[in-house]
This record gives sequence, structure tokens and C-alpha cells, in this order.
Amino acid sequence: MNALPFDFTGRHVFVAGGSSGINFGIAQGFARAGANVSIISRSADKVASAVAQLQAGGAHAFGTPADVRQPEAVQQALQAAADRFGPIDVLVSGAAGNFLASALDLSPNAFKTVVDIDLMGSFHVARFAHPHLRQPGACVIQISASQAFTPTPFQAHVCAAKAGVDMLTQVLAMEWGPQGIRVNSIVPGPIADTEGLKRLAPTEDTLAAMAQRVPLRRLGRTEDIARMAMLLASDWGSYITGAIIPVDGGLALTGPRDFSAAAAASKRERA
Repeated sequence: MNALPFDFTGRHVFVAGGSSGINFGIAQGFARAGANVSIISRSADKVASAVAQLQAGGAHAFGTPADVRQPEAVQQALQAAADRFGPIDVLVSGAAGNFLASALDLSPNAFKTVVDIDLMGSFHVARFAHPHLRQPGACVIQISASQAFTPTPFQAHVCAAKAGVDMLTQVLAMEWGPQGIRVNSIVPGPIADTEGLKRLAPTEDTLAAMAQRVPLRRLGRTEDIARMAMLLASDWGSYITGAIIPVDGGLALTGPRDFSAAAAASKRERA
């Protein structure tokens, strides 16, 4: 990532789901800008690896395993992070789950799992972070998806969950605004080398087709999302709250995507 006009030296950034993919890229971006970074994720091994990578880059980093579906685990992780680095200046809630399946192929438990991770997890992180947020001045960033506002076949579970996340974002922006806390959603497009993209475009052909559909004709990079997160959290974003911001190269403008071939391949693999 090139040098950025952001300085988060001494500020505390907490990233839920921060051990990999987009969220780890966000953690790296803030770490390079001088922040103290705390991360949580379900896997203790992934958390340890991510913290080691951040520390190897010179960052002050802390991590603990926690499943966002478990309120007590989230509470404990947030308390531990606050004990380590103090009040949270930037809260990033990005834990998510996804797979391709038609509504008729979804079991109630499969649908509930995605809602529990994406929507309930986002609520747990925001709700239990609130006592630790710097007031005024804190910035909360939800990581959403275009499925929140673009009905997408084979994504009923994600569409429902992410629509809830965006509405949660806007309600919290209204409720917490008087306390000087800003709340926004970032909507990433297809980001290269992430688990989510591997599931939605599992072959070279589907990946190439995805890139061709993006008006900018390229896949996104994790630093594209990190830069937006830092912009929102900086003084430059100090009057932005309740916003749902696509960072997708214009993909959302092209309407629903056709995942039928990828869904059929995924179903064959699970059979």
C-alpha cells in the first residue's frame, strides 16, 4: 500500500473477523498508519498468525479467539482489548459467512447460521463494544455486501442477513449520533484472493467473468477497502454517518449476478 495521508498513531482499532481476507487487510492498513490493533476471529491459530504478522510489521497488535455468535465471548474479547489498549476509536465489524445455495436447498440451520454470523454477530459486536467506544469521536464500520440491496439468486440467506446489517447501521447512526459516534457500512465488491470470492467465483472462468462485469474491469484489492475504512475513520469523514458506501468498481450498478453455474458446481461438490 502506498503512503497515505492518515495518521492513527495511538488510536485503538478493533476488527471483528480480522484474521483474514478483507478484514485483515483493514487491520493491516490501520496498523501501517500507526494504530494499536485488536482482532478477534473464531480460530485461535488464525488469530495468532494474524497478530504475529501485524507485529512483524512493527504494529502494536493484540488478538483473542471469539465467535461473534456468542455474546459472552464477544464481551470478554472487547473487555480484554480495552484493558490492553484503552477506549476503542474505530470498531470494524466484518465477520461473515457465505456459500451458494438455492432457497429450496437451504436447511433452516444453514439459513440461521449465516444470519447468526452476519446479522446477530454484527449486533453483538456493536452492542457490547458500546461501553468501550470513545465518546465523542468513535467510528463504527460495518462490512456489508451488495446482496443487501440487490436481490441475488442463490443468496437468500446473505441477502436477508446483510439487509439487516445495513438497517442496523442506519438505526445505530441515529441512536448513537448524539453521543458523537458515527456508524457506516462499507459494501465491498469482488476482492481478489479472499475466501468469499473463491466461493462465489470458484473457477478461472467465473473469476474472469466477474472481473469483466465490473465497470472498472478489475477485481478489487483489500487495500481498496482499507483506504475507505481509514477515510471514514479520519477527520475527513467526520460528518459522514448512516451511509452505505459501495467500494466495488461499480459492480452494484450492473444488477443481480448469475451464480447458477457456480451454484450447480458447488452443489455437485457437496453431493
